[in-house]
Amino acid sequence: MQQSKILIPTKKEAPSDAEALSHKMMVRAGYIYQVSAGVWAYLPMAYRVIRKVENIIRQEMEKAGAVEMMMPALLPADLWKESGRYESYGDNLFKLKDRRDRDFIMGPTHEETFTEVIRDSIKSYKKLPLVVYQLQDKFRDEDRPRYGILRGKEFEMLDGYSFSADQAGLDQAYDLQARAYRNIFDRVGLDYKVILADSGTMGGKNSQEFSAPAAVGEDIIAYTDGDYAANLEKATSKFTGVQQTAEPEKLEKKPTPGAHSVDEAAESLGMDSSQIIKAMFYMAKMSEEETQPVLVLMRGNDEVNEAKLKDELGCEELELADEEDAVKYLGAHPGSLGPVGVGEDVKIYADNYVKVMVNMACGANDDGHHYINANIDRDFRVDQFGDFRNVKEGEIAPDGHPIKFTPGIEIGHIFKLGTHYSKKLGAQVLDSNGRLVDVIMGSYGIGVSRLLSAVAEQTADDNGLVWPDSIAPFDVHVIPVNAKKADQMEMANELTVALEKAGYDVLVDDRKERAGVKFADSDLIGIPIRITVGKKASDGIVEIKIRKTGETIEVKTEEVVNTVAILLKQLSGQDATEAK
Repeated sequence: MQQSKILIPTKKEAPSDAEALSHKMMVRAGYIYQVSAGVWAYLPMAYRVIRKVENIIRQEMEKAGAVEMMMPALLPADLWKESGRYESYGDNLFKLKDRRDRDFIMGPTHEETFTEVIRDSIKSYKKLPLVVYQLQDKFRDEDRPRYGILRGKEFEMLDGYSFSADQAGLDQAYDLQARAYRNIFDRVGLDYKVILADSGTMGGKNSQEFSAPAAVGEDIIAYTDGDYAANLEKATSKFTGVQQTAEPEKLEKKPTPGAHSVDEAAESLGMDSSQIIKAMFYMAKMSEEETQPVLVLMRGNDEVNEAKLKDELGCEELELADEEDAVKYLGAHPGSLGPVGVGEDVKIYADNYVKVMVNMACGANDDGHHYINANIDRDFRVDQFGDFRNVKEGEIAPDGHPIKFTPGIEIGHIFKLGTHYSKKLGAQVLDSNGRLVDVIMGSYGIGVSRLLSAVAEQTADDNGLVWPDSIAPFDVHVIPVNAKKADQMEMANELTVALEKAGYDVLVDDRKERAGVKFADSDLIGIPIRITVGKKASDGIVEIKIRKTGETIEVKTEEVVNTVAILLKQLSGQDATEAK
């Protein structure tokens, strides 16, 4: 491939709104072009990377027994209304109408559609288990598209689905997919962690997330030097609370004017914030007909983990109550809420660390007032205790090691959906006893286009992108320093032919540009090996540079192919080791 014939619009400066390293470098290197906020064109170099990622995915999915197919991106809304996600998915769902005023959506994911196909196509357990997948663009109306292609409105995903008649079939498919995902991310060259995760809007209970540590990660990974890793929504630590032994004192109501936060209340009362009870008031949607008000109590220096609370409640949606509901149920505005005197219509949940506390301060359900010396059972009830808090760095994880935090980019997610969708959509088969049973499902997803951002975040340097050879757009970049010199161009072409015969993808910079421009562009676009044909071409000697390390060596032309083979093998081994 001649560089003069490929679109690579490199830039000296990054976009002014670019925050992430991957965003800056992929724009500067001429890989992506912004068409609209959150909508990107993948230029030839990025498209070649995506195709290589797709090939790796196809190979590993085939090994795992999954079969590729393709679903429409434009979906009738009826199925999503039937599953309940047409409303619950929220504002991220692109909704539209056709000319006959029928409701459609642009698919953000395809559980409902695949379930419909299986429901109408398979009637017996004898045709299961089955695993199918697709590589397709998805659409989500992100409120704040950012970080380039990392969080956009349109993006490519692998989404796969398993269907079985029994739990054993689901477990087998899930394990095979988990192994395939590890193989994919290893081959792509990513450093990643497999973590316990919350299923969110996907439904189901069991899930694992694959997350790539990166400075611009959207999620916090809680991990240890042992074998524990979870996202913050699911992370737990060993309970270390010690029962306070002070004698319960008399409950007193104190004025705390202007104190709306824990720290302000602690200052007003002259107490430590750890002895203040934080009361968070929620409205939990249990079903279409029932909404349950819930008051959650935490130590003042802890944060409510809404995912844990939602799981415990088993509710469909959980939202912070507005001021109107706070006044209606508790008689005060947020900032002055507490458990004392709360009626039975409000469920009171408390974190385990509250259970060991004595003589707490809490909101008095009277604006501008707090109680001191409030005690459980004597002054207020708790309907249920549990782990409802976010863990903190340094706490001890279940594996006995201290917890560390790192931001991470979600690159893949696998779910044991069970019968979450098949029940709602009526997907059943006859089992071996002739009884109708709900199909048991798994769902498996990889953010294909966001893998480019994740790799770039982990590998790019100040000079540009640095691609692992497994997904690099080209293996070798051949640069004749002066394209006007016949001997340099002749040697560059000979080397290109030899390398291509050996099976390598080669980009030749045949442009009539200054050497400095060529070298700067080469560093930007990040091809693993660069061969410079310069002044020593007449002596049959070229320079080989390793993009990742910056190391350079001089090699005779007849040794170039073997040298490139050795270097790429070494780089592939390094990438695999670092990924693990």
